[in-house]
Amino acid sequence: MLRDWPVIQGPQMHLYKHIPLFDAGLVQAAWLIGLHLLMLAKPAMVKGFLQKFPRHPWLGQVILGIGLAWFWLLIAPEGLGTLSALAMDLGEFNKAKPILQWLVPLSLVLVTISVRDFLAVRALGLLGLMAASPLLEAAFLKDPASRLLVPLFAYALLTLSMFCVGMPYLFRDAVTWVTSTPQRWTAMALAGLGYGVATLVCALAFWHGY
Repeated sequence: MLRDWPVIQGPQMHLYKHIPLFDAGLVQAAWLIGLHLLMLAKPAMVKGFLQKFPRHPWLGQVILGIGLAWFWLLIAPEGLGTLSALAMDLGEFNKAKPILQWLVPLSLVLVTISVRDFLAVRALGLLGLMAASPLLEAAFLKDPASRLLVPLFAYALLTLSMFCVGMPYLFRDAVTWVTSTPQRWTAMALAGLGYGVATLVCALAFWHGY
């Protein structure tokens, strides 16, 4: 006589693992195409913004607040409804969650008070580190070989973001180098636009259902 064995429930999959490759590709393509079209259409405006960005008086605080709020949602306590939807299992570091839940808002206050130089660049780096994770999860173990357009962009984003956090003055130097000649500016804009168009084409042609 067959016996009904109980089903062992494993840990619930994080929401990042449910992100379709198609959706991630569309978001990545829209961001790349929109940004680099703006670089081509309004070069003077974008150059001026990038040159002022590293020492922007309040934009760094806004971006830092968004990045730390995103991180807080990943370590949010249970039982908060939609605020707990992004909370993830940290394994052996779960015991540190209550401490981090207090340290994150405290660090926001302390950093905005004490860190003035290149705060916007450091905050942008933090936001880039947060954004890379859902992109990597969306492309993980998917079949189309063209999916590599997403993780390649994510790893480039991770690398650049770490430099922004650790050596933010390099952002200023990079902006100075790119904006020094119209040829460099156009070449960078066309390269980013081309990557965005390639991502969009692959998403529409190959990534449906993934």
